[in-house]
Amino acid sequence: MTRDRATARAVVEELFRLHGGEIYSYLARMVRDDELAADLAQETFVKAYRAFDSLEEPSRARAWLYQIANRTALDELRRRKIVRFVPWTGESRGSARSAEEIALHGRLSAEMERALAAIPERQRGALLLAEVHDLTGLELAAALGVSHVAARALLTRARESLRQALALERARSAERDAAKTARPERAEDDR
Repeated sequence: MTRDRATARAVVEELFRLHGGEIYSYLARMVRDDELAADLAQETFVKAYRAFDSLEEPSRARAWLYQIANRTALDELRRRKIVRFVPWTGESRGSARSAEEIALHGRLSAEMERALAAIPERQRGALLLAEVHDLTGLELAAALGVSHVAARALLTRARESLRQALALERARSAERDAAKTARPERAEDDR
C-alpha cells in the first residue's frame, strides 16, 4: 500500500517531536557516544520516512521506531566491530538501582561490563529495551520483530544469561582477590 509522501513526512515529523529525545537517549546508551547517537537518531528518522509504508499499525509507531533504531545501531556497531551496551542490574525492578541510574552516574562495575560482553548481542539489546527504556511486552516484541511470546522468552533467557555471567564474573573476582591476599602471606613466610 503506497501512502502519500506528504502524509509520511508529517507523521514522521510528529513521531520525531514525540519520540526523538527517547530514541536519541536509547542510541546514546547503546553506542556510548553522543555524536554518533545523534547521527544514528537522524538516520533512524530518515529510514522511518523511507519505510513509512511498512508501518502497519500507527498505534505501534513507538515500537516501530525502536526497531529501526535498534537495527540502525547494531548495523553501525557491527560495522565498527564495537558492541557495548549499558547493563541491566540482573535484579527485579525496585530492589536495586536501575541500569539507567547506574549508567547516568558512571558507576559501571567491571564485573557487569564483562558479564554483559559474555551474553549474546540480541539478549543485550532485549535487556536494554525492556529494562532501561521500559517497553511493554508488545512494544518489545514489535521492536525486536518477533512475537510477544518469543520476546518474553528472549528476555527470560537474557536475564538468566546475565545472572549466570555475572555470577561467574563475581567468582573470578573473588578468586583474584583471594590470590592477591595470599601473595603477601607467602612473602612473609619466605622470610
